[in-house]
Amino acid sequence: MGTIAENIFSQKSGRRASAGEYVVANIDYAMAHDTTTAWAIEPFQGIAGSAGGNGRVWNSDKIVIPFDHAVPAPNVAAATMQKEIRKFAREQNLRIVQQGVCHQIMSEQIVLPGMLIVGADSHTPTQGGLGALACGVGSTDIALVFATGKLWFRVPESMRVSIEGRFPQGVYPKDAVLTLAGQIRAEGAAYRSVEFYGSAVREMSIGSRMTMANMCSEMGAKCAIVPADEKTMEYVRGRKGAESARQVHADADAHYIEEIAIEVGQMEPMIACPHDVDNVKPVREVAGRPVDQVFIGSCTNGRTEDLHVAAALLRGKMVADGMRLVVVPASQLIYDECMRDGTLSVLMQAGATVCNPGCGPCLGRHQGALADGEVCVATSNRNFQGRMGSPKSEIYLASPATAAATALAGRIADPRDTSTR
Repeated sequence: MGTIAENIFSQKSGRRASAGEYVVANIDYAMAHDTTTAWAIEPFQGIAGSAGGNGRVWNSDKIVIPFDHAVPAPNVAAATMQKEIRKFAREQNLRIVQQGVCHQIMSEQIVLPGMLIVGADSHTPTQGGLGALACGVGSTDIALVFATGKLWFRVPESMRVSIEGRFPQGVYPKDAVLTLAGQIRAEGAAYRSVEFYGSAVREMSIGSRMTMANMCSEMGAKCAIVPADEKTMEYVRGRKGAESARQVHADADAHYIEEIAIEVGQMEPMIACPHDVDNVKPVREVAGRPVDQVFIGSCTNGRTEDLHVAAALLRGKMVADGMRLVVVPASQLIYDECMRDGTLSVLMQAGATVCNPGCGPCLGRHQGALADGEVCVATSNRNFQGRMGSPKSEIYLASPATAAATALAGRIADPRDTSTR
């Protein structure tokens, strides 16, 4: 009678775990990045050195530290913080990776269905696109995991979201999840596990499933999970432990606190308007709004398929005069794929600035921060005031197709009105 979240917590805690109960669970992998690791060092040292502890991490093979939020270091403060983390990593024999956004790296290299993963970053639920249970935690919590390999949880209640139908031209999973955000609002999944089902979900690529799980963080979700299937198993084939990975599914009589159905057959391109992720409208209602910058990238929509969508619209064309188009592949693997197949060349010939893999301008630290009064259409996940720079700027969230169409027009544009020929 368990949901996916209840069943995974049951396996990892060694007892039956039901929604609302507290459990102590064994963690499969822990992740912290080039900001949150720094805040975890001091509490880790206090925990690991107390009560006769040896001062060492619980398992250096199960901890990953990606540098992604501000790399290469854009200023002295960031460089100093990264220097401190490197010192800690050397002392603890921990792996630092600088290959792109932390959630993309985890999903490309480590995550397997049925795992319990914690990350010191709020978008850790992204990895639920692979049938894992992945939760964002604070730096003090990650310090406890570094020291013990365990963490306490309140088992979340689960909601079931069924997405049915076939996406029309110009409409993508990002539009569907923005529709969900507009429907349930920014706190509609607060401390819940969101499970995705339906014919549209089954047809989605792994990357699109990750987009769906990623955006649930913006609705307050503790985790979001797309049930693993053969497509998932093919994606993880060949990585360590894949041969013994177990798909975890909900029981037939699982209880859901809420069930939501979304039909995409008649859906149109959607956009989240400033300054809230749930301020969602059809693109046509805000079309024509002048835009200064377009950002295509992030852990939400910086994957190969996303850059392909943008390139199809931009091929043989130039962005509008004065438009700044910033493209940041989510990982080195994606960068390499898009370099080899010519996608990056198409984007650059259209006027894009292509940056190194990482978070890029998503959090407003470098590679495209916004000034007072500027407007940006981004494929990322947050549009609150000041997220990408000045609190007097405005951010709209949209699919890569809407973002590319906007870059061409110099104003918010419906991708269905942009020819790919």
